[in-house]
Formats: sequence, C-alpha cells, structure tokens
Amino acid sequence: MAGAFKGEIYALITAFLWVFGALIFEMLGKREGADSINILRLIFALIFLSIFTSITLHNPLPVDASKETWGWLFLSGIIGFAIGDLFLFKAFVLIGARISMLIMSLAPPVAAFLGRILLGEKLSEYQFWGIVITLIGVILVVIQKDSSSDENKNLKKLKYPLIGILFALGGAIGQGTGLVFSKLGMGDYDAFAASQIRIIAGITGLALFITFDRGWKKVIKPLKNKKTTGLIAIGAFFGSFLGISFSLLAIKYTNTGVASTIMAIQPILLIPPAIIIFKEKVTIVEIIGAVSAVGGVTLFFV
Repeated sequence: MAGAFKGEIYALITAFLWVFGALIFEMLGKREGADSINILRLIFALIFLSIFTSITLHNPLPVDASKETWGWLFLSGIIGFAIGDLFLFKAFVLIGARISMLIMSLAPPVAAFLGRILLGEKLSEYQFWGIVITLIGVILVVIQKDSSSDENKNLKKLKYPLIGILFALGGAIGQGTGLVFSKLGMGDYDAFAASQIRIIAGITGLALFITFDRGWKKVIKPLKNKKTTGLIAIGAFFGSFLGISFSLLAIKYTNTGVASTIMAIQPILLIPPAIIIFKEKVTIVEIIGAVSAVGGVTLFFV
C-alpha cells in the first residue's frame, strides 16, 4: 500500500473491523458474560495469528523478538487488553457498543498526550482542535437535560449509568496508553508478530483475574455451544486478529494520535446497526454528538 496516508488508511480499515467485532461481542457479552467472551476471543485471535505467522514468517510464535520489544509490547498488552478491554467489555454489557465506542473516542487525547511525552510526537493546532471537538461530541451524548420536573428542567444529568461510562472511559485510557507503548516496542518489528506478544500478555493478565475471581466455569460454558463458539471465532478473526494487527500497522506508519483518532470513527459507523439490529432509539442530539466526535478526524488531514 503506497501513498502519504498509508498509516491513516490502515487506521480506517481498523475502525471498520472493530465495529464488526464490537457488535458481535456486545451480543455475546450480554448473553455469556463480558470476562468469558473477552478472554476467549483473545485465545482465538492468538490461534489465528499463530497460523498466519507460521505461513508468512515461518515462526508460530514471536521468539525472535528482542527483550526490549517483548517488554514494551507485553506491557502494552497488559494495559490495553488485560485492563483496558476488561473495562470495555463490561461497558458493552452496561451501555452497549455504540455508546461505549463513542466514549472510546477519547483514546486519542490519551495517546496524543503520552505520545508527546514518551515519543516526542507533536500535534498541530488543527489536530489539537480535532481532539477538543471529539471531547465535546462525547459530552453531548452522555449528558442531557433533566426533564423529570419543571424545577430541574435546566439541570444536566447523565443519560447512561455512571459505572458503564467509567468502564468505557477506563477502556479508552487503556487503549490510548497501550497504543503508545506498542509504538515504543514495535519499531520495525512485524506488526502481526507484535500483536501476538500483546495478545499473550492480555491472555496472561485476564487469566490471572479470572483465576482470582474463580470464573473459569463461566469461561468454558460458551464453548459447549457450537453456534456461540463460531460467533466468538468470527468476532476474534475480524475484530481481534485483523483489527489489532491493522491498528499496529497504522501506528507504525503515522502519528499515534492521528491513528487513534481515525480509529475512533466507530461511533458513527455503529449508528445504523444500533438502530437496525439492536432497535435502539438514537436521538438527534446523539447523532450530532457522534458526528461532532468524529468530525475531529478530518482536522488531522488538514
């Protein structure tokens, strides 16, 4: 893939892949439990990646990576998957994929801030305002007027459960931070092999959490249903195997803040399936908020 916007195009592909995965994982998470679906999709993704790297790199596991590469990418996987996605999948269950991914659009400010500190990356004035517009869009969606009484009609309140919003915010912080550490560790290393390291870290962290929580019976349960297992595999293939790998390709070829902002267009992409599949009532204000949040993306190309 040639052109000045190579990384940006990879980021756009990532957004579509993550939307598809988010829809599947929201449905399965509500039915089978967030923690179970989260670790199972990572296990499936690792299997897919191992098959792919066996063919393309003649190496099923990233044993050729340096200690430094392993260290940064493992840390990225712990923060991004074991912690960030742990929160995100719980948010899917509580407030749905559409609102969760809208709040996840706050990952760019996190990535941009850390990218500036750790990588010396600089944002232009247009890119800064892109982040501000994204933040305004999120606020428009999650906060509304209290219409319960005339006395409170001018007051504002959260439209969605606070705990769900906080979980999604935790996912945004985890994703933004994880992306920066990924760029620190990956360098010129293969993006798919780098994804393996991150996923291995995520599986390790989640396995420790599930063991502590005594939740392995819940993890095994979905595998007893062939249809559920198939859906997990499909979601893992597109959302995790391809999505995670393309996200690393994106940050390899462009600024971390730019890549993560483009990946954040998912809220708009999720509006049609939210209405058609999940029968959600999407208000005009929510559409304006989603468009505003994503509108900041265009400023990164100015």
